[in-house]
Amino acid sequence: MSETPPPNDAGPTDEAVAEAASDAAEGLVLSRYKQSEVTDLDVTVRFEEGVLEVDVYLNAPDDPDPEAVAEEAVEAAEAAVDELFED
Repeated sequence: MSETPPPNDAGPTDEAVAEAASDAAEGLVLSRYKQSEVTDLDVTVRFEEGVLEVDVYLNAPDDPDPEAVAEEAVEAAEAAVDELFED
């Protein structure tokens, strides 16, 4: 009978956290606009010493409001990271 290795309690890597946050933010933006409507999208994610910082710059049509969509994208990124740590 073989032993099951202990679970990895180290949590996700910084790279995995940044990728999950970035993917979630971009996915939210692209769920609100067609990709061809987005003139510029810049998602910056920093995860250092357990602190997540997400900045989203969005240049897109006024409907829906790009500032509101950018804020929703930040919230989606934070939620994705929270979910990553719950697993």
